[in-house]
Amino acid sequence: MSEHERWETRFRAPAYLFGKAPNAFLERQAHRLRPGATALTVADGEGRNGVWLAEQGLDVLAIDFSPTALGKARALAQERGVRLATEVADINTWRWPKAAYEVIAAIFIHLVPAERTAFFANVKAALKSGGLLLMENYRPEQLNYRTGGPPDAERTYTREILHAAFYDFAELDIREHDSVISEGTAHVGMSALIDLVGRK
Repeated sequence: MSEHERWETRFRAPAYLFGKAPNAFLERQAHRLRPGATALTVADGEGRNGVWLAEQGLDVLAIDFSPTALGKARALAQERGVRLATEVADINTWRWPKAAYEVIAAIFIHLVPAERTAFFANVKAALKSGGLLLMENYRPEQLNYRTGGPPDAERTYTREILHAAFYDFAELDIREHDSVISEGTAHVGMSALIDLVGRK
């Protein structure tokens, strides 16, 4: 089964795999957001983060490679009474726009090292000057908890990986922590996390 088929199968369940509430790290960044700003939510799945950003007044495009997930994202947006644009897109082959977004949220996107360099470069290029990047990912220590995330350490992130990718940002704050999270049925329990807040 391909990675795409695996996620399509997971998203076909009627329940929202990661819940309908936004990621807690993203929610804590509300004070940084400006209504009307253009935003991109990358690999947004069933839309919990994109919908929340739309509720904050942002103009949001949510992309994911699962049509099933994005169908649920649109349903969630309708339920919450907000507008959410969606596009089926594989982040490894999508034609990323240049200097198009004031906010990019990339929550729990775990790529193999061969894919990561291009992804980071595309994210940086898609941000406008002064744009805000918000990322949360798992650290390698997550394999000790097994409360969500990839099954192998190579798809997790370290401070060194993120600093090497975004050291040239005007502002960069990277924080490592172990915290309890509760996101649907897929992310539940103590987790080894790494958060990045950056401004291009």
